[in-house]
Amino acid sequence: MATSCTSNNKKTEDMNTIELTQEWDKTFPKSEKVEHSKITFHNRYGITLAADLYKPKNVQGVLAAIAVSGPYGAVKEQVSGRYAQTLAERGFLTIAFDPSFYGESGGEPRNLTSPEISTEDFSAAVDYLLTRDDVDAQRIGILGICGWGGFALNAAANDTRIKATVASTMYDMSRVNANGYFDANDNADARYELRRALNEQRTKDYRNGDYERDGGVVENVTDELPLFVKQYHDYYKTERGYHRRSPNSTKGINKTAVLSFINMPLLSYIDEIRSAVLLVHGENAHSRYFSEDAYKRMTGDNKELLIVPGANHCDLYDNLDKIPFDRIEQFFNEYLNK
Repeated sequence: MATSCTSNNKKTEDMNTIELTQEWDKTFPKSEKVEHSKITFHNRYGITLAADLYKPKNVQGVLAAIAVSGPYGAVKEQVSGRYAQTLAERGFLTIAFDPSFYGESGGEPRNLTSPEISTEDFSAAVDYLLTRDDVDAQRIGILGICGWGGFALNAAANDTRIKATVASTMYDMSRVNANGYFDANDNADARYELRRALNEQRTKDYRNGDYERDGGVVENVTDELPLFVKQYHDYYKTERGYHRRSPNSTKGINKTAVLSFINMPLLSYIDEIRSAVLLVHGENAHSRYFSEDAYKRMTGDNKELLIVPGANHCDLYDNLDKIPFDRIEQFFNEYLNK
């Protein structure tokens, strides 16, 4: 069943009512320890965002709140919802939101990402949380997973209302798009060829009146594929994590979506983040270098890098034996209570 749902905030004419599925259609079981509802809010670009709100049952008064999103190419029914529900079980009011252009959120064209708008979505979530009577405005944190870990750090550098940030199994989407994996294509000639191909695709898209998508996570696993690609397949393309609204599970994001990341470094000012940051990464994750290098640039005694023994990138999506929820809870309790 799909029903209309809007926020209580004042909306402009550009902010359209969106349709939200009301049945439980997550990739994880529903908890009996929390109350769940669907909500919407809008960002500064007038895009209406859809979110699942999780609140611990039988709790009175104002609560610390956490906005959660990611991974890159995923929807709230996958990883971010699992994180949000688990943290609500531990006493926080949480929202897991679909970013602009994804899932049930608004925005055209569909299946797009943007260094600015994807970062803005976290601050828009903070806007929404600040309007709630059951949220302590001085105790708001954010949590980003995979590519949204990088957007979370970018938001934390810019939004002083954010008191604590967790980036789990983080990707720097600017770096990986500009330089390739492991910086293998970090040279001007390689970037020129990438720009040329993407701009040719842009011309083709305009002529066709549609945006060609990148195909998402591979359908068929072959022996020569890198291990991390096989691990992505094991999550997004199987019963474990597949969701019909997820770009990664289906046809992917727009091919030209990555063009802007080449020229716009996301993490330029992370050394100026004054609030607390916890970076969580798996020991065996192919993406581990993103968190390690980001951590080296941060300043202050309220920054921490936690390497999870034996974990790969996708273990931190849904493996409850690997995701360090005890430490994440402790971190938010410490820094959202100061």
